[in-house]
Amino acid sequence: MTVSSVAPAYHHPVPLETVFAPATLPALLERTRAANPQASFLHFLGRTYSYAEIHKQAVAFAAGLQALGIAKGDRVGLFLPNVPIYAAAYYGAMMAGAVVVNFSPLYSVEELSWQVGDSGTRLLVTLDVPELYTTAEKVLDGSALETLVVGRLADQLPWVKGVALKLLKRKQIADVAYGPSVKSWAAMTPAGTPRAVDITPADLALLQYTGGTTGRPKGAMLGHDQLSVNAQQVAALNPFGDPAGECFMGALPFFHVFANTALLNHAMVTGASIAMVPRFETKQVLATIQKYRCTGFPGVPTMFQAMLDHPDLAKTDLSSLKVCISGGAPMPGPVHEKFETVTGVRICEGYGLTESSGVVSANPYDGVRKRGTIGQLVPGTEVILLDKEDPAKLAPEGEPGELAVHGPQVMRGYWNHPEADEDCFVTHGGKRYLRTGDVARIDADGFLEIVDRIKDMIAVGGFKVFPSVVEDVILEHPAVKEALVIGVPEEYRGEVPRAYVTLNEGATETGEELANWLNARIGKHERVDMVVVRESLPKTMIGKLDRKTLRAEVL
Repeated sequence: MTVSSVAPAYHHPVPLETVFAPATLPALLERTRAANPQASFLHFLGRTYSYAEIHKQAVAFAAGLQALGIAKGDRVGLFLPNVPIYAAAYYGAMMAGAVVVNFSPLYSVEELSWQVGDSGTRLLVTLDVPELYTTAEKVLDGSALETLVVGRLADQLPWVKGVALKLLKRKQIADVAYGPSVKSWAAMTPAGTPRAVDITPADLALLQYTGGTTGRPKGAMLGHDQLSVNAQQVAALNPFGDPAGECFMGALPFFHVFANTALLNHAMVTGASIAMVPRFETKQVLATIQKYRCTGFPGVPTMFQAMLDHPDLAKTDLSSLKVCISGGAPMPGPVHEKFETVTGVRICEGYGLTESSGVVSANPYDGVRKRGTIGQLVPGTEVILLDKEDPAKLAPEGEPGELAVHGPQVMRGYWNHPEADEDCFVTHGGKRYLRTGDVARIDADGFLEIVDRIKDMIAVGGFKVFPSVVEDVILEHPAVKEALVIGVPEEYRGEVPRAYVTLNEGATETGEELANWLNARIGKHERVDMVVVRESLPKTMIGKLDRKTLRAEVL
């Protein structure tokens, strides 16, 4: 089944067939800077950086990289939280023709070492925060990494806060051993301009490692064309007028593909600003929204749940917010409804993958939308539904199937993994589609609904059980806050569903009570063998519930 077969009424501001011109990200940054150099780009803990300032730092960093011998195609890694030098290093590395590699600040030495080696990263940018610097220093000593560049957190803060950090919080500053292979950010950003490098939209811009469902993560190869087009696709969803007037809440980590496109590159192509925080901390996020009058907030469901749980929500002025965009994981219906009721702010669910540069679909920000769906495709994108058992065939008309995506934002392939490319791409009608691994439905209006992941389906005595179906039911219980369902081995049926939940504050229900309540409301083959009540459930680095980790813990 294809999305075109349902002839949907398209509700985004521009036509579905809209074609966006690919460009290099540095060229788009230069265009935005030239249009309004003093426009605010990044707000960070009380200090504001203009487009001119970030562009100037990026240019200087590009010159510094070239002075070290970094050439076109070389890998430059970013091991950073949300700080202003992230943007300067990201665009500056690309100005030098380098390929950026994003690394999570939560990585262990082993994880970072492996990805540095796999990607061929020559130079790594980090921060003088002990946890980050200590890890990066060990990787420098024990891998093929050649150079470590260390930015000072104090230098990126307002003057008073920077002085206070230096004087009063010395334990929060790493003792950096500068030398031939460890350089300061200041030393890497000299005055001057880099040599011109012939960069085209077809060049590789980013290696973005996927979390992966099994084994080692793989590096998705994303070009300037894919990233620039996806940023424009996201920008085209805005129905509110002048996009340069928007201010996004920057709580998502920039190293993640969702934030890279929906925050950083989205703001950059439109001239909008980002009110960024180093990491998600609910009290700080609420205060930041109010201070900078944020208009948009891309986040993951657990962020919106955390806001609902925080006592400051009731006294925070959220009237500037036009829309919140939820991605990364399914939004539980009760959380969706309660957040909109309490705050009066609309949440629109969307969907994307690392392999699609970040965004494939979203619910319209204004007008028609459908809760529980991932909305309609962003302009210029096509999807088909594949047969769940045989991807060489299309799913039967009207039935769920594996979602496959074709569009200008789809990656080139996986770095050094041609065998994985064979598994993740399929050709239909002469077009190359990315297999997502997600099972979806398409309704008569062209809205997509994710039913589950193929690899998460539980085989119960020959029946296929979708964990999300069971999760949706148990989340209707007023005591349940979060839920994950996995399959556990059983001798007779092969597998049986088991639910793991956390409870809302004050709830006293037992696992047995919840299991009895749940099993009375679902099909016989979907019934759980038990409900396990826990203090917490594992989450990924961006805060979404982590079924893979739970399964590893249990099995």
